[in-house]
Amino acid sequence: MGGPKHRRFFERLASFSRLILFDKRGMGLSDRVRIATLEERMDDVRAVMDATGSERAVLLGVSGGGPMSILFAATYPKRTRALILCAAEVKEERTEDWPWGESTDDEFEEIMSQVDERWGKGLGIWTIAPSTSGDEAVRHWWGRVQMNAMTPGAAVEFMRMGQGIDVRHVLPAVSVPTLVIHRVDDGVCHVENGRYEAAHIAGAKYVELPGADHAPWVNGEDILAEIQDFLTGTREPAEPDRVLATVLFTDLVGSTEQVTQMGDRRWRELVERHHAAVRGELARFRGREIDTAGDGFLIAFDGPERAIRCALSIIESLRPLGLQVRAGLHTGECEMMGEKLVGITVHTGARVAAAAHGSEIIVLEVDPRARNEIFDRSGNDDF
Repeated sequence: MGGPKHRRFFERLASFSRLILFDKRGMGLSDRVRIATLEERMDDVRAVMDATGSERAVLLGVSGGGPMSILFAATYPKRTRALILCAAEVKEERTEDWPWGESTDDEFEEIMSQVDERWGKGLGIWTIAPSTSGDEAVRHWWGRVQMNAMTPGAAVEFMRMGQGIDVRHVLPAVSVPTLVIHRVDDGVCHVENGRYEAAHIAGAKYVELPGADHAPWVNGEDILAEIQDFLTGTREPAEPDRVLATVLFTDLVGSTEQVTQMGDRRWRELVERHHAAVRGELARFRGREIDTAGDGFLIAFDGPERAIRCALSIIESLRPLGLQVRAGLHTGECEMMGEKLVGITVHTGARVAAAAHGSEIIVLEVDPRARNEIFDRSGNDDF
């Protein structure tokens, strides 16, 4: 879900601004050159502004982008309409005079020694966005982002440059309108960074929000509302996020009769084994557990093929337990309310599952090519 969340965050920004994004020197689609200093990155920002005809811009500095934005606003106030700092750091190294840094030099070197092995695996996403913890789809997406952004060697070089940054002395020189936003339990960039920025930039507006996610695009509607209000003086009511997803509903067949025969204790033990088996299969096929009610599951996938394979595997994994499960799948647009999925697609999936019999899967709105391929390989006629 990381990709859609990331995209929607910037689409919302673009709904009330002219949004200019670019890959920093040495990253993404930019040429693979040495990592630039803060001063060189300021030159790059001016070059992009010139190329796009932007005379004055609002700078949004997130995380490690904060120091460069602070320096730019202090150096080029005539080209800076306003400054927004979101989860932005002022000094990365933890020292005696700055106990809120991310790491000491010794801790930093230990981290750097692991980059080659860990890069591209997306392992850091659950520190950056702890509310997504356990979501394998997000971790895989973050791993792709890492590999597309830069090589492991370039990542080490970039992080070494960042470890030496300290812009505390620059803050009093910032004279443009400034908004500072920080989550109180941010586990990457301590909240004291935001408090320090707000205290040392004259006239800065400070907004402290609940939560621990460092990435603003994760559950970032409150951040977007503050930015929009700061820039436009209005707040639009939050609209539910919409994503294309395949929902899988599973439900045990004949559970009422079984619990009557077995008794509550034995049935509870069997349901626990059922839950463990289902969760094992959804982890295998990278499904995301949305809800569990009694002996049923609602699971989301980013595509129908893995959802159908997962449903088949769930049926087979429960046979040794003497359990029969029915399943229904439907693909369509869903509304996201926090981490929950709602909307007509979810209701349709539930009704489809209710119409199935034991060990039967009913599928709606799936690409026929994917369905036929799975049907041919499985030899299963329970579709």
